[in-house]
Amino acid sequence: MPKFAVILPAAGLSTRFGGPRGKLAERLDGQTVLDRSIAAFTQRDDVETVLVATRDASVTLEKVICCQGGTSRAESVRNALRIVPAHIEWIAVHDAARPLVSQALISRTFAAAMRYGAAVPAMPVGLTIKQATGPLPAKVEQTVPRDRLWAMQTPQVMRRQALLDAFDRCPIPLEEVTDDVQLLELAGHDVWLVTGEERNLKITTPMDLKLAELLLKAEGGGQKAE
Repeated sequence: MPKFAVILPAAGLSTRFGGPRGKLAERLDGQTVLDRSIAAFTQRDDVETVLVATRDASVTLEKVICCQGGTSRAESVRNALRIVPAHIEWIAVHDAARPLVSQALISRTFAAAMRYGAAVPAMPVGLTIKQATGPLPAKVEQTVPRDRLWAMQTPQVMRRQALLDAFDRCPIPLEEVTDDVQLLELAGHDVWLVTGEERNLKITTPMDLKLAELLLKAEGGGQKAE
């Protein structure tokens, strides 16, 4: 069975969430947001290690390694990538603030990555998208057709060497990289999309946390590995 290393960028300041602790320290049914995200992967036999790129080293769990986070998401990922054991071929990067990721979603994304080289869960964009030059108020320039638009989720899964090469060849500043497979796209690699899940929400605001609490309550807690 191929082994995966999972990187959780967790060095953000949670400015949109607010509060003294930040969103990753908030509790969901007795566990912190970060601990739930970690546990989604440490329970899996195909995950050898989870690397948390953080501003502190307070996480001490089996299979978990902490490393220094960066000033941007991409820099945090690169810091963690540098200490992934060389024998691990596959990397998954997961938002630390997506604590409700299901085992089914992880499994199908891992499988698609091994088949195609890189894979990401995605959801269709359901809102009408207008293009305009902000800040608002601003004049609408055009309506963007949404039938070919997809909202990215995580985990984003790729070969370790491909991601290393993509970092080396990145033509833009790392702070302008908005998701992990964008690096692969810029380096000319193919990236495939698989079906995401609405429950795999990213906690950005207190309202997102309340929604996650409601989902957990409706489901009776977390999910076990399949």
